[in-house]
Amino acid sequence: MRESLSVIGRVSEHSKINMSELNSVSRSACNSKASMIVVSNRLPFVLKRNEKTGVLERKASAGGLVTAVAPVVIRGNGIWVGWPGIHLDNPSESIPESDPNDKTPTAGLRSSKIVAIHAEPKLFDSYYNGCCNGTFWPLFHSMPDRATFIADHWRAYIKINEEFAEKTVHALKLLKETKQKNTSPPIVWVHDYQLMLAANWIRQRAEEDELRCKLAFFLHIPFPPWDIFRLFPWSDEVLQGILGCDMVGFHITDYCLNFIDCCQRNLGCRVDRKNLLVELGGRTICVRPLPIGVPFDRFVTLAQNAKPVLSTSQKVILGVDRLDYTKGLVHRLKAFERLLLKHPEHIEKVVLLQISVPSRTDVKEYQDLKEEMDQLVGRINGRFTTPNWSPIRYIYGCVGQDELAAFYRDAAVALVTPLRDGMNLVAKEFVACQINTPPGVLIVSPFAGAGEMMHEALICNPYELDDAAEVIHRALIMPEDERTVRMNHLRRREQMNDVDSWMKSFLKAMDSLEEEADDIGATSMQPVTIDDFDEYLSKYIGYTQKLALLLDYDGTLAPIAPHPDLATLPLETKHTLQRLSNMSDVYIAIISGRNVNNVKEMVGIEGITYAGSHGLEILHPDGSKFVHPMPMELQDKVVDLLKALQEQVCKDGAWVENKGALLTFHFRETPVAKRAALAETARRLITSAGFTPAPAHCAIEARPPVQWNKGRASIYILRTAFGLDWSERIRIIYAGDDDTDEDAMLALKGMAATFRIASSNIIKTSAERRLSSPDSVLAMLKWVERHFSRRKPRANSLTYKSARLARDTLQMHVSYQLPARSPRHTPPRTPDKISDKSNSSGSESS
Repeated sequence: MRESLSVIGRVSEHSKINMSELNSVSRSACNSKASMIVVSNRLPFVLKRNEKTGVLERKASAGGLVTAVAPVVIRGNGIWVGWPGIHLDNPSESIPESDPNDKTPTAGLRSSKIVAIHAEPKLFDSYYNGCCNGTFWPLFHSMPDRATFIADHWRAYIKINEEFAEKTVHALKLLKETKQKNTSPPIVWVHDYQLMLAANWIRQRAEEDELRCKLAFFLHIPFPPWDIFRLFPWSDEVLQGILGCDMVGFHITDYCLNFIDCCQRNLGCRVDRKNLLVELGGRTICVRPLPIGVPFDRFVTLAQNAKPVLSTSQKVILGVDRLDYTKGLVHRLKAFERLLLKHPEHIEKVVLLQISVPSRTDVKEYQDLKEEMDQLVGRINGRFTTPNWSPIRYIYGCVGQDELAAFYRDAAVALVTPLRDGMNLVAKEFVACQINTPPGVLIVSPFAGAGEMMHEALICNPYELDDAAEVIHRALIMPEDERTVRMNHLRRREQMNDVDSWMKSFLKAMDSLEEEADDIGATSMQPVTIDDFDEYLSKYIGYTQKLALLLDYDGTLAPIAPHPDLATLPLETKHTLQRLSNMSDVYIAIISGRNVNNVKEMVGIEGITYAGSHGLEILHPDGSKFVHPMPMELQDKVVDLLKALQEQVCKDGAWVENKGALLTFHFRETPVAKRAALAETARRLITSAGFTPAPAHCAIEARPPVQWNKGRASIYILRTAFGLDWSERIRIIYAGDDDTDEDAMLALKGMAATFRIASSNIIKTSAERRLSSPDSVLAMLKWVERHFSRRKPRANSLTYKSARLARDTLQMHVSYQLPARSPRHTPPRTPDKISDKSNSSGSESS
């Protein structure tokens, strides 16, 4: 109550706003510097087949998105990609042109500028009703108990999103073939929760085909907080799909912050909450609040011309909603019942007019909701009805816009009280139609996006029935001057921030607005610095623990190169590693897919551990070597497999690398169109030879079928160096860039700080943080150097005796290959740099 009174105090001096002043706000069409491709689940119209002629016809779709976006697409000679609303027996059947008498916003959208999606009906149903509406809709509305998590639905979602991506790339090619007036790269604008994976694949395929574009995504429903979103088993893939864009838009700032929080906590991305930025794969993604509006002036005109439809002397409380469990309709009816119980003076003086538009009538959950609503309306009416009055008038069906505008205009109170809603445009449409004097009162739920924007409305928590009843009572008895003040300010804001303003805000965020735009704010994050690791690593490592650095080579320490011989270690990285290797409390192991001698040659630092062939070979600092035994029957097959690969797939730039313990088939320099076929042939040859094909960066590795990987090798290295209780004595950092490193990250999960050096492609990772490049790894290594250089030297607790004891008790099926000069079997010693430091510290007793 206090907040409401303070609002009145602030705005009372403007209570006599002239409505002609409101209508004088200039509206101008917004134009884009670039052509636009809109990608949405539905086309901006629906195709229907004429029952008499059998010919396809367009049927207009209402909605703010179509009203605002379609004219920009048409003026820029753009394209719209979407499903036509009908499954065609003949997918090549042409899209009809619009009717000559069509006056809707899509009338000028020619069929040649439409790219329709065609999908097998069962697959589309699994995608749309199964995953989109059965999973994402309840989950994103913070109702996880209503969500289903079915792998088949998720697979259907992936396939349909891939189809949308393919069609969008086709649309980009069509734009490229036509002579465009705009020289700016086209904007691809992907819409809503049905297409959260598409952008990433659009970006990948556009880059492969050298098609320029800027990508954007807008979510029309809420984005949930992290503790809700993480319930989805494939949440990482969804986030990375959205992050394929350059700009991501939500209705309000709260949703932006939820998204950024999920990117940081789920993916380990670097984020900037102040400027709403996320970094992934070296790219900065801007996250922006873009609250959508309604075509305000059109609703004013509808309200002015609509004939009265409410022939009653009672005050009308209006509710207009789809029949959906997120709208809080049951709570609303119960709150109205409480109103009549607590304030019987309203009996026979007010009526609740609830319009419920049918939705998903074939789904049992929605059928149950309809039945519950029917019973509740009947019970309340049966309880309070008098001979001359019924408290609830319930309309289950669709209402035309003219009639709806009349309802909006003549209602005394509008109840917009969803349990959760992205924005809710009913509140804005009601405000636009409030042209009567005195006006009505708007009641909004704080759980709708509109509740954050429409400050002068009365706020009502739909879960608290007694409080909701009191808010409705207050709205019904509100004095005329307060109603006028509140509604005038609501109308002023909604006219200024109408749907055209939303479109301008989007183009401004994309730096594509033709008119001069103000500063659009920070659009890129600063490069990774040493300080970025403070919060994450300083608490973990502390000031007393030793540190083991386990690092991959290619793509982690050295940039990925077209050929392995060209992947050289940057000089600054080498010098940093050299200095770290001389620190008493830092232990370093390089774990690579290269053979062990090659990785040692590439790094060139003495006194550290090298592991090659993903840990099948390990070279200790003292020169002793561990080699995992290879099944005898596979040793001869390696030669045969090498020959088969060279003969059948080494063409078009592809080649095979012989690493001794394993083979790697590289196809980085192969044309994109030929990669899939060659890779499939290579996988078949590898499998038939008895080896395991494993994906790598534009490569496939043929690994021997032994239970050994980087994870097992990492634990072996740590046990060998630090004893059986290594997990209690040291802190660990692991950094790697491909699927082979995931084995180590999974094995060390919960016991190490893990980094995945990842591109912007969709990658599932067990790592706690993502880094964009070897430059970021260098910054992390510099942080380690700074952190340990500030620490005072301390006694080293690792001794020759304890290290030897640890090695002697390792019960593994392993063999040691010692240098030829060694006449007898001696267990590998603890790295010299650690044991020597132990001796000098005075703690060594052997």
